[in-house]
Amino acid sequence: MSPRGAEQNGAVDRDRDRAGRARSARPRDGLGRPLAYGAEGVARQPEGVVRAPGDTVREAQRLLDAGMPFHAHEVFEDAWKSGPAGERDLWQGLAQLAVGLTHAARGNATGGARLLRRGAGRVEEYAGRGPGAKTYGVDVAGLAAWARELAGRVEAGGEVPDAAAAAPRLSR
Repeated sequence: MSPRGAEQNGAVDRDRDRAGRARSARPRDGLGRPLAYGAEGVARQPEGVVRAPGDTVREAQRLLDAGMPFHAHEVFEDAWKSGPAGERDLWQGLAQLAVGLTHAARGNATGGARLLRRGAGRVEEYAGRGPGAKTYGVDVAGLAAWARELAGRVEAGGEVPDAAAAAPRLSR
């Protein structure tokens, strides 16, 4: 990957990954915001990691507790892309909750609240699916309530939550 985009003949040469896809090489902070080239950032989550569902939940919780909801979102994204179709909405909803917390912690009240509510709706669907629904110990009803409550606080008072302090408990 090139260290930074360079302008050649009016076109920007973007950072690329090994497959040639545009991929920023800039370091990121704990909330996934890009930092200046050369700055010390937080290690990124590797992409495309296939984990067992319980491992996904544990790794995401570790990242949430560390105040890194953007990174937890990437862990959930891997699960929704690699898991069974019948569980896609669960993992996608969890990813939306994590990225909603990310946006709220970055000060984006509107986007954060919208994603928190969208994620709440997705995961909440699993609460009523009966004993056969796979939730891997995730407290979907509790998470939906947490997300809606945080969304309301963020919108009402413009609260910018501390990501680690506001992180939910995923499991019952």
